This record gives sequence, structure tokens and C-alpha cells, in this order.
Amino acid sequence: MIPPNPLLGTAFHAVGAAFAALCYTPQKRVSGWSWQSYWLVQAAFCWFLLPLAGAWLTIPELGKVLSEAPRGAMLASFLLGAAYGIGGTAFGVSIRYIGFSLTYAIAVGLSTVLGTLLPPLVKGTLGATLSQPGAGWVIAGIIIGIIGIAFTGLAGRMKEKDLSATASLAGFSLVTGLLLSLLAGVLSAVYGFALEAGEPIADVATAHGAGVFRGNVVYIFSNTGAFISTAIYCLWLHRKHKTIGEIVELPAGAEKSSLPVNWAMAVLTGCLWYGQFFFYNLGHVRMGNYKFTSWAIHMIMLILFSIVVGVVLREWRGARMTTKTAVGFAFVVLVGAVLMLTWGNHLAEIPVPH
Repeated sequence: MIPPNPLLGTAFHAVGAAFAALCYTPQKRVSGWSWQSYWLVQAAFCWFLLPLAGAWLTIPELGKVLSEAPRGAMLASFLLGAAYGIGGTAFGVSIRYIGFSLTYAIAVGLSTVLGTLLPPLVKGTLGATLSQPGAGWVIAGIIIGIIGIAFTGLAGRMKEKDLSATASLAGFSLVTGLLLSLLAGVLSAVYGFALEAGEPIADVATAHGAGVFRGNVVYIFSNTGAFISTAIYCLWLHRKHKTIGEIVELPAGAEKSSLPVNWAMAVLTGCLWYGQFFFYNLGHVRMGNYKFTSWAIHMIMLILFSIVVGVVLREWRGARMTTKTAVGFAFVVLVGAVLMLTWGNHLAEIPVPH
């Protein structure tokens, strides 16, 4: 059994969240590719190839684990992962209609609540879990985190208006974007269920000595499901726009030297995105009695590091002081939420004197 260590678990979640916050930055260097080309290549790495490689490198006797694991758990994790993949696609499309900031605030905020509270609620363990020491800090941390995410979205929308009012309104459709971001939030939360459904597979891996890497075997099924649903949409777009050939040869007029750069950036994106999953597992197995808070901690820190990345890349330069103050306030609130969640997890692991 892996001894609980919420402080170390939160540190691993921070590393995973940092990878997630950075994973979209390589896209800025991609040129001559349609969105579906970039998305398909990076998805092939982060949701298919790297999970297979990660499991092969970290799970002892992987073949035996897969032969002994329950088939029902494999199928459930795969199907729930496929739903998560649909949510990720809805997220990307939603950005076209209401912008990155509003999509992030709505989708990530909803995913944080549902992905954190629904799994233990469905299992019927939420009430008993929240009766333990530190429960008040955990609930407060989740609530404060949602407030911080909302303020981040508000500040982002203010920035979009400050820097380019015309661009932020082009193609803007609140109803379509809202529906897509809500769908993205709900289906992104399903990922927690995909991991939960794969726990029997991870138990078999533990019996074969996987230790802290036990969750990596689940990614073979949950992430492959996400890849399949994503690939279907990307290939449909390729067929519609006749762009599949650009993956191996850029169209006439495009800079030919861009092709290896595009591949490198897509692979880098996939590695960063998979790094999120890898370190999420290392944090999750150490969270102890409040293990269900892993999703909230991860998502809140993802937003937190996204703000830091935006500041480092000078994305807020030129915005009004009011906008900068709003994002600064959001940053402080998010830090407070992480500290509350971490402290609540820590209190739950302190032995009660008899």
C-alpha cells in the first residue's frame, strides 16, 4: 500500500498542471497546417502512443496484467475516455465562438465541480468522506477555486476586449459557444469516471508490483478512447476539406521547412499533455482520505499556471490596469484555494489521539 502524503501529492499535481498549462504554447510555431492536422498528430502521441510507452516502461509484467484485468473495467474506461475526447473537441470548437477565456472559465469551472464531487457521490462515499477532519477546508477550497476560475475568465474576457475588440467579436456566438463549453465541461469531468472505472485494472497492476505507477495501465484504455473519438472528428474534417496530405507534404506556396517544425511542435504538445496525466497519477495515489480532491487541485492549478504562462509570454501587455488587477486578484484567489485544499488533505491524515 502506498502511504498517503498529500503535500507531496499536491507537488506532483503542480508539475502535471504546469505541463498542461504549457501544452498549447508550441501551437504558436505551427504554420501551413490546418487545425485538424496539428490536433490529430498531437493526439496520437498524448492519447495513444505515449500512454502505451508509459505503461510498458513502468508496469511490471504488463502482458500478464492485461490478461488478468477485468474486461468490463477495460471497456468502461475506454468508453468513458471516448466521451472525454468528445468534450475536448467541443472545448476547441467553443473557443471559435466565445473566445479562450470564457470557454476556459465555463468548461474548466464546470469540470472542476463535477469531476471532483460526482465520482464519490455516485459511489455513495461522499458523505462519509466529508465527515473526516479537514472537510471544511476541502469544501472551502473547492468553492474558492471556482470563484478564482470565474474571475480568471472575466479577466480574460476583459483582456480580449482591451487588446482587440474587433477580433474578439468576430464570429462571436454566445448561445453556440455556451452550449459547446457546457458540453465540454460535463464531458471533461467524465475523465475522472474513466480513471475510477479503471481502478480494478490498476489493482491488478499493483499485485504485479507497479507501486506508484499503477494508474499508468489505466491510461491505455481511457486515453485510447479519447484518441479514437478525437481522431474520428479530425479525419472527418480532413475528408471534408481534403487536407490529410498536408501531414506529410505541405501545400504549394507553404514554406517546406515548416513541416519538420510542425511535427516537432505537435510531438512536443503531445509530450507535455501526456506529462499532465503521468504526474496526475503520481499525485493522485498519495492524496489519502481526500483522494477525490485530486481533480479539483489539478484543474485549479492548471488555471493558476496558465496565468503565469500568460504573464511570462506578455499576453497581458497593453491591457488596462483594471484588467491586470482582475487577473492579479484571480491569481491570489486560486493560490488560496490550493492552500485550503492542501491543508484539508493534510488534516485528514493526522492521526486522531485516543
